Amino acid sequence: MPVYSMTGYASASSQPSAPSENTAVSNASPHAGVTVELRSVNGRFLDLSLRMPEELRGLEPALRELLTTKLKRGKVEMRINTQREGDGAWPQPQADQLNKLSRLENTVQSWLPKAQPLSVHEALQWCKGGGSATEKLDEPALEAARQCVVGLLEAREREGEKLVAILMERIARLRELADAAEPMLPAIVQRQQQRFLERWQEALATTGAAQTIPEENLRERALNEAAAYAIRIDVAEELARLRAHLEEIARLLKKGGEIGKRLDFLIQELHREANTLGSKAAALELTNISVEMKVAVEQLREQVQNIE
Repeated sequence: MPVYSMTGYASASSQPSAPSENTAVSNASPHAGVTVELRSVNGRFLDLSLRMPEELRGLEPALRELLTTKLKRGKVEMRINTQREGDGAWPQPQADQLNKLSRLENTVQSWLPKAQPLSVHEALQWCKGGGSATEKLDEPALEAARQCVVGLLEAREREGEKLVAILMERIARLRELADAAEPMLPAIVQRQQQRFLERWQEALATTGAAQTIPEENLRERALNEAAAYAIRIDVAEELARLRAHLEEIARLLKKGGEIGKRLDFLIQELHREANTLGSKAAALELTNISVEMKVAVEQLREQVQNIE
């Protein structure tokens, strides 16, 4: 399965189907249409925001169902705009429109004799926005929304492929750092043992007791101190867990699907191991590696926040 980013953009347009020759002339303009835009960014949950004309507000439940079926996480904004021929020009009223308007006017005046008759401007305004034109745009709006969701998924998939490539680079870098840290420990312990011997001998020389303590005892004490020191700075377990987390992240990236929350948890564990490595670091070399690990883990975290 592909890995989807939560960042993406898509747009789609649709127009009403042209009426057949045997069909009565529709109120909808032959140049009417609907444009749908979808924008999405990262978010912990699925957060939908729909902006549309009031004439299409009845489609909101169907649109929300469409989005929740295809998307699982992210802050998603849908914008729907309608277009009709000559929005700023005068319409061409149809006979059935005028007949219907005349009947409505007669009905109103029969109940309200003092009601003013319609002006030409008011009649044209009604013909421009009235009738069944709104109903004619419901299906184009749904069709454009379906196409737009498909486009958004494709955009999020392309973005996801780029994120996977970046994450695999960071994983490779963390593996290199772990491999570089492991062989340093014996050399650090050996160096600390030598330092202990030198300081012990300097201390004995200043007190004049250097001749009273056998060399074997000094070396045994140095070995004991070095062993205790090695236990304190041992990071083998941390490195093993770090490698295990990296293997799991790589496995999830290869598997794909909805892996964002799992990856976020694993990144937290990686950060914990890098912190422990830094707290145990008793040499500048290990400290530098710990800092580089934290930087790489933070880079991983920034990218993982965008994965669905």
